[in-house]
Order: sequence, then structure tokens, then C-alpha cells
Amino acid sequence: MKKLTQYHKKLKFTYVKITVLTLFCCTFFLKGYTLLQKSGENLFHVFINNVEIGTTGDAASAQTLLAQARRNIASESEELTFIDAEMTLEGEEVLWGEVDSEKELLAKMEEALRGHICQTMQRSYTMKVNEYMVNLSSAEEVRQLLQAAIDKYDSSGNFQVELVHDTEREFSVLTTNIVDLSEQESAQDEASYSEGGVQTLISQLGADVDTGEEMDFSDYELGVLQVDFAEEVEVVEAYLPESQLTDLSTAIEEVTKDQETPGEYEVVAGDTLSEIAIKVNIPMDQIIEMNSEMLEDENSTIRVGDKLVITVPEPELSVERIEQNYYEESYDADVVYVDNDSWYTNQTQVLQQPSAGFRKVVADVSYLNENETSREILKEEIVLEAVPKIVERGTIVPPTYIKPISGGRQTSGFGRRSAPTRGASTYHKGIDWAVPTGTAVFASCGGTVVKAGWGSGYGYVVYIDHEDGRQTRYAHLSRVLVNVGETVEQGERIALSGNTGVSTGPHLHFEILINGTQVNPLDYLE
Repeated sequence: MKKLTQYHKKLKFTYVKITVLTLFCCTFFLKGYTLLQKSGENLFHVFINNVEIGTTGDAASAQTLLAQARRNIASESEELTFIDAEMTLEGEEVLWGEVDSEKELLAKMEEALRGHICQTMQRSYTMKVNEYMVNLSSAEEVRQLLQAAIDKYDSSGNFQVELVHDTEREFSVLTTNIVDLSEQESAQDEASYSEGGVQTLISQLGADVDTGEEMDFSDYELGVLQVDFAEEVEVVEAYLPESQLTDLSTAIEEVTKDQETPGEYEVVAGDTLSEIAIKVNIPMDQIIEMNSEMLEDENSTIRVGDKLVITVPEPELSVERIEQNYYEESYDADVVYVDNDSWYTNQTQVLQQPSAGFRKVVADVSYLNENETSREILKEEIVLEAVPKIVERGTIVPPTYIKPISGGRQTSGFGRRSAPTRGASTYHKGIDWAVPTGTAVFASCGGTVVKAGWGSGYGYVVYIDHEDGRQTRYAHLSRVLVNVGETVEQGERIALSGNTGVSTGPHLHFEILINGTQVNPLDYLE
């Protein structure tokens, strides 16, 4: 029995030694298993978006590896990459634990992060002109877009767009600079050509001499002289999703194609709706439709200073340019006016009929897109002298006419009508306004009273002669307040309205006569 006990003790000691040796071997030879120090949480399970991807014995190194994994993924592309991923760690205290190497854990993190890439933001460039914005994939595409706007008017290809930093802006904003390639080439040629000594001095002196000779037509440099953008162009770098980028061909069409832009036209003296339609190249019915609050039809009255809404075809990016052009044309001489201080300004007489001339011209013409804005004639050769139109015109401002009564409802207009009562005319020679008897009647224009009293079918009347040769008549009055020969001012009270003579009710009948013939008063009242 004693031998059995000794054998059991020996066997137990051997087992303990084998166990210790086995653990020692596991520590140094089994991959991933580490003897961990017992000091609280010493083994950490790493989770990406709540999914376990590995383990580590150092929480701080996990954060470092995550940052490295993000950098590695970002370095694979020049674009801006967004990853929606959150790392969490769950720690525990153990004696032995399997942990991943840093290399393994980094690879697992990268794999997990790639599965949560939200969107790749591409480096792009946003071009802004006024309220218009377009996003392109590169600065070169922006330059090509701007070049297309210039090439629309520069068929020779002499002008090239460059993008340069805007020195007036705090941020990294690009703007445009347009280079004249022909001037660059000329400057390079001058730099490459050198003369020395006396020859150089002679050349410089010769260049400074002004011969005073007039330039011939062949001496002018014809074509586009200068090109620039009419609006400020801003270009900024940005990171945007591919869905927000515009392809170059679409952007070129948007920027260079004429758009219907709201505009305004101010009526000037002599304008009619038909003439305005020709000037702005818009059908008259469209002008009437756009100005329905002001215009009813083609016969609507327009006055100097009225502002009409029109649509002007303009591109998003406007181009200004100066062209030097040679042309031959018929031309008219300026009208020559001869003032007559005894005539009114509405009186004119042509003293000499015009005749067109013919000339050769070189001129600098300024344009905004397709529209000419100014013209400077540099050289002109008259082949056939134009004969001017000579017009004699008055200088005296003619008198004006106002409505002779305040308020009132128009009951009969000028022209043909059905006779309202027996004895009344079927051709009405004035305007009727219904007003209560006793309403004040005023002189439509200043002048001299030539009749004041009974006027047969007109009842009581007042006739006034005016200095422009016209006459006004006021009829069916209840009372006359002026006498023949009396001078009255415009707006002065001359009578009271009534219902005398052939009349269907209280009203004022008003006429304007030119050379003894009645005309429509509404055409002359202010």
C-alpha cells in the first residue's frame, strides 16, 4: 500500500510537469495564443458597425490601426471617400487569449471599411456666372467650356482662355485671363530678332518717326481685336458626387446657347408697336401678350417713356468683343433743321429732299454677343456725297388740351350713331359726358371767347379760339359765366353744365375744331 501511494504521488508530479511544459510550449509555439497579464481587461474584441472582425490585446493600437486603414483606402483614389463605419471594443480579463497580429487586424479592418463606403466624392470645379452654376470634373474642362464661348466669335483662334488665381479673393478662387496669341507671337519674334550697335539706334529712331501720312485701307489690321467676358467668372475647387457633375458637351450647350431672358424696352418718340416689334425682333402679338396689363391690341396707345416687357435672347455667359471691319455702304446725311420761331413745334416743312451717298469705311465695332453696342469710324472715303434732308420746324411749344369737366360718364363718342332723340344728329361731332346740372365746366385750353350765349339746338354754348388756330365748343349749358372777347386761362371755370337745346338729359357736349372741322377730342386731350 505504501508503494502504491508513492507511485501515485510520482504520477501526479509527472502530470503537473507535463501540463506546465505543455502550457510553456503553447505560449511560444501556438499561433495567436498569448499569456496575458492579469490587470483588468486585457483582451479586446474589435467590432466594426456591431460586427466582430478580430481581437487585440491593446485598445490604443486598435484606434491607430483604424486610422491607418482609413488612410490606406483613401490613398487608393485621388477622390474624396466617405466611410460610414464605427469601431467599438469589448474587453475582458483572461489568462490566455487568441489575438490577431497588427497586420491581420489591419487587413480585416480594411475589408470591413470597404463594405461601408458611402460615396466617393470626386474632385471637381464649380463655375459660377451671375446666378448660373455648373460643375465639371476638371479645371481643363472648365477652360474648354470658356474657350467654346470665345470661339463662337473668334473664328481665327487668336484668343485663348487661361484660368488664373483671383488675387482679390482670400480663398482659392480662379478667374479668367484671355491671351491674344498673335500678340504673344509678335513679342516673341521681336525678342528673337536682335540688332546691334548703330543699327539698333537707327532702327529705334526710325520707329519713333511719325511720317504724318494717312493710313491706307490695306494698312489696317482687320478682324477681332479684343475679346473678354461681360460677366465675372468664378471657378472654385470642390468635392462632389459624380451625379452632380455635368458632361462638357452639355455644359457648352447650356452656356453658349441663347436663353430667353426677361428684358425691358423704353418707348421713344416716333415708336409704334410694329416698329418696336421690328427693333427687338419679337412678333407684335407676343409683345402684346407679355404686356397684357398695358396693351389690349395692336391699336393700343403707347407713350414716350412707357416701359414694355420683352424677352431678350442671351447666353448664360456673354462675350464682349471689338472687331475692326472694312465695308462699303450707302449712307444718309444727317437731317438739317431750320428753326422757325413763328411756328409751333408740331409744324414742319421739308425744304430739300435727301439723297443717299456711298462710302468706303474702316471702323472699330463693339459687340455684346451678336448685338452691336457702338461703332467708331477710323477711316472714311466718300465715293458719292449724300444730300441731306432739310426741314423747317417750329420752336413754339403748342398749347395743350385737358378734359373740360371733372368726372362724368361718357355717354356718346365721336362719329356715327343712332339719333338719341328727334332732331339729334346721326353723326356725333364731339364727346358727351353725363353730369348733374350745374357741374362746373372748365376751359380745355387758354384762349379768347368768341361766342357765349344761345346756340339753337346746342342750347347755351361757349366757343373759344386758341392760339394754335383750333377752337373748342361747350354745349347744352345751364349757365354761361364768360363774355365774348374775354381771355380765359386753361382750367378756368367758364360755364355750368345743363340740359338745354336738343338734349336727352343733363350732360356736357364738347368739340375740338381744326380749320373749322370737328375732330375726335379724345385724340387731343392730355
